[in-house]
Amino acid sequence: MKTVLQPVADKPTFNKSTKKSLWLEAWKKLKKQRPAMVGLGIVLVFVLMGILAPVLTSQPYDGFNPQKTLISPNADHWFGTDDQGRDIYTRIIYGARISLWIGFFSVIGSIIVGSFLGLIAGYYGKWLDTIISRFFDIMLAFPSILLAIAIVAILGPSLFNALVAIAIINIPTYGRLIRSRVLSVKEEEYIAAAKITGMSDRRLLFQHVLPNSITPIIVQGTLGIATAILEAAALGFLGLGAQPGEPEWGKMLADSRQFITSAPWTLLFPGFAIMLIVLGFNMFGDGLRDALDPKMK
Repeated sequence: MKTVLQPVADKPTFNKSTKKSLWLEAWKKLKKQRPAMVGLGIVLVFVLMGILAPVLTSQPYDGFNPQKTLISPNADHWFGTDDQGRDIYTRIIYGARISLWIGFFSVIGSIIVGSFLGLIAGYYGKWLDTIISRFFDIMLAFPSILLAIAIVAILGPSLFNALVAIAIINIPTYGRLIRSRVLSVKEEEYIAAAKITGMSDRRLLFQHVLPNSITPIIVQGTLGIATAILEAAALGFLGLGAQPGEPEWGKMLADSRQFITSAPWTLLFPGFAIMLIVLGFNMFGDGLRDALDPKMK
């Protein structure tokens, strides 16, 4: 009996210092990848923009000034003004808060629900796995943006409902990813040894199985934030996300599309902001995947 229990105590997987060294090694490898660090820099710039928005501008993002409509970029209005005289630079900065808020929290919601379902499906298998997997297959059968539109149409147009819709449509992505990892991890010898000690399923799942399956979720979540921001912009462009007055980049594009020839700056800067932040998350996510994937070492 003692020879069976011994691997649990000595298994490096449970050693916190070993885990710390693995993450430190991943960080050192990540720092060597210039595109990943550029992407991280872009993301941090937008995060700081959102946090320091009141410091970076004194203009109101929702003000209306009919005397300053469609002014081209100048010293007073760096990005110009829109058709209601609102400063576009200010709206871009405050819009970073909305895009990051939707991106982060929609992904967090997807990861929580998807990971829970994936854990159950992968660990218990049998009829639970069949039901949950078929649920994922049904959701994946619909184009994601159309499913998001349907959900928002049912719940009602708003930023929060757009966040909920984006979180729901991405649940299968994380659920299937964690399920595949759990199917592999649960066959490891240290899991069998932990079962012999009488460890409960709940403790086994959340202390051993999940921590050893979380790495691909972190990578996918980083890339998923970029996708969520694009989906939020698409819903805002269709009028199903941000409502009039809110400085959301997709909504800004929708409100300015009629000025594409007469005042192109009203579309250029919101579109460039979307492109830049999505590029930043994608570059950082790609580098994070290379740093954390053992096959890339």
